[in-house]
Formats: sequence, C-alpha cells, structure tokens
Amino acid sequence: MLYHKKLSEKFISKESLPALLKMWNEANQKIVFTNGCFDILHRGHVEYLCHARDLGDKMIVGLNTDASVKRLGKSPERPINNEETRAFVLAALECIDAIILFDEDTPYDLIKLVQPDILVKGNDYKAEDIVGYDIVKAKGGSVKTIPLVQGFSTTMLIEKLRSE
Repeated sequence: MLYHKKLSEKFISKESLPALLKMWNEANQKIVFTNGCFDILHRGHVEYLCHARDLGDKMIVGLNTDASVKRLGKSPERPINNEETRAFVLAALECIDAIILFDEDTPYDLIKLVQPDILVKGNDYKAEDIVGYDIVKAKGGSVKTIPLVQGFSTTMLIEKLRSE
C-alpha cells in the first residue's frame, strides 16, 4: 500500500497542474513534456523516457485516456491495458515526475497548459510536425526528437504474442 501511495502522488489533475508548475518554475527547473499511449511498456519506451528526462530537470508525461487511444485507430482491442494500469506502471519509473491524462485527440491543449521548456517525441516525427511545436517555439523552448530503439514496439509485441 505504501508504494501505491508514493506512485499515485505522480498522478496530476489539470486542476493541480498550475501549482506544481509554479513550484518548478520558481526553482528554475527545465520542464520536459512528452506524451503517448504507453500501452505495453517495453524497453523502447523506457529508453525513450529516460533519454527525454535527461534533457531537463522535471518530466511530465501526457497519457492518452482509453477513449483517446481508441480514436487513434491503432486496432479495435487497444489499449490492452487500461489508463489506470498504464499510468501506474509509468509512475514506477524514476525518470517521470508527473503523469496527466488527456482525453482529446492530441495533447495540444495540455501542452498549452504546461508550457514546457522542452517538447519531446520519437524521431519517427519531424520536429516541426510535432503537436505543440508552435507553443514551445513561441516561448523560446526547444522541440527534440529521440531515436527509437529498433525492434521494440507495442504492435510488434502483440503480433509476437499472437503468433506463439
């Protein structure tokens, strides 16, 4: 139970976000933001998240709700793990300081709220095509892409499990 309480402290609501951001900004901490589904956490996710965190002092992960994952059209059975489970597993990672769910199709409004210093996605995106690029650039921040770890993807894991 003690571990659950410690992990659940990383779950942030949109209402409590301003106070957290104020504290971090007053301490001159660089805030990194990334987002995703993180359905079945694997090595590729962990390396990506650790690399992203190394770019700043604090990291916020915008996590797609179950409904928004379904709207992404990955496959009818996705997400495999529900949003509470995905958030709990992410919270166990030291590199993540806060997790906030978003139900919209993109994290644009959330990025507007966070105003991160650094916005990060995988290098399967061009920096200028990343949702929120305009917000971060307008405030003088940077948008970074991180190389993906080859051979690791949730889709590949699901296909491997189906074939066995």
